[in-house]
Amino acid sequence: MPFTIAIDGPAASGKGTIARALAARFGFHHLDTGLLYRAVGMLGGDPVAAAHGLAADDLTRPDLRSAEAGMAASRIAAIPEVRAALAAFQRRFADQEPGAILDGRDIGTVICPDAAVKLYVVADDETRAARRAAELGEDPALMLEQLRERDARDRARASAPLRPAPDAVVLDTTAMSIAQAVAAAVAHVEARLAR
Repeated sequence: MPFTIAIDGPAASGKGTIARALAARFGFHHLDTGLLYRAVGMLGGDPVAAAHGLAADDLTRPDLRSAEAGMAASRIAAIPEVRAALAAFQRRFADQEPGAILDGRDIGTVICPDAAVKLYVVADDETRAARRAAELGEDPALMLEQLRERDARDRARASAPLRPAPDAVVLDTTAMSIAQAVAAAVAHVEARLAR
């Protein structure tokens, strides 16, 4: 049975960085599920049709890391039919040997509720805004406004709202370096693998 790690949390909390580091360390497959929503949002047209027709090549678009793509993803992620269309893709991905790491907003609560490890990665709003501004070369105040708007939408949506799974370990990266955050995540995974 594959070993699945679910990493959830708001934008720019560090979940993707942690997921990539864990995948490299343990030799697991990694999926940034936000790319699915970003790709559907950037494809335009009917989002439900775009979700059903999503191809692997759509996930390699150079504009998927833009602020525009992030906002588009948040808007279309509130559509239950889009979420349903992309859920099957994510579950198939999670079922790969020797294991898979999926990071997103509803992995531990909806996509992989039986994941062996569930992490919910957070950081304070100002820290996340500064990280996103540095990544995109944008104004931190604008990033703060956009992150708060997106957080509110993600937490309020009726279908799969952003929230930690009851059995998730909350990892606050606000005052952590990348190395410290990765080390904390590695410790949780190693403890579970040792069982």
